[in-house]
Amino acid sequence: MTDEAIGARAGADPAVGDPGLRVGMGLDAHRFAPERPLVLGGVKLRDNDGLLGHSDADVLTHAIMDALLGAAGLGDIGELFPDTDPAFLGADSMDLLRTVVDLLRSQGWVVVNVDAVVVCEEPRIYPYRSLMRERLAEALGVGIGRVSLRGTTTERMGFTGRREGIAAQAVVLVKRAARE
Repeated sequence: MTDEAIGARAGADPAVGDPGLRVGMGLDAHRFAPERPLVLGGVKLRDNDGLLGHSDADVLTHAIMDALLGAAGLGDIGELFPDTDPAFLGADSMDLLRTVVDLLRSQGWVVVNVDAVVVCEEPRIYPYRSLMRERLAEALGVGIGRVSLRGTTTERMGFTGRREGIAAQAVVLVKRAARE
């Protein structure tokens, strides 16, 4: 996508009366893969029984990236980091998140806050939550108080309840950067 197309898609010239705030929502899910490490929110939780994906399959970070791109009107991670591109094979999702944040900034958007939930029967998210919030806040360029994260189960219902994979949802608020 060209810079001009990105700018036009993101509404680079806000309409009169535009409040300069946008909300985005992201959702991602990956199935378990026994021979891969499990990475969530930039934190390696274990060496095996991770998630299947082209990159490191960090489902939480992927949901946040999609929410950010959606809020800014910049498409989705599949467009920006296609799973058909060998350049992203095994990619660290935190590096991809930094790229997304840089793209938003280049289009005049800054992150206000992120609220996310990881849906799985296991592992429990709470023991890792503080470190995940730290890593995400650093990559997002915001204080840790602007990153909310929780874990929940589906009470053994659906694919997450059957322990077939993990899903994550994220909601973000972005605002127009102050003009110099």
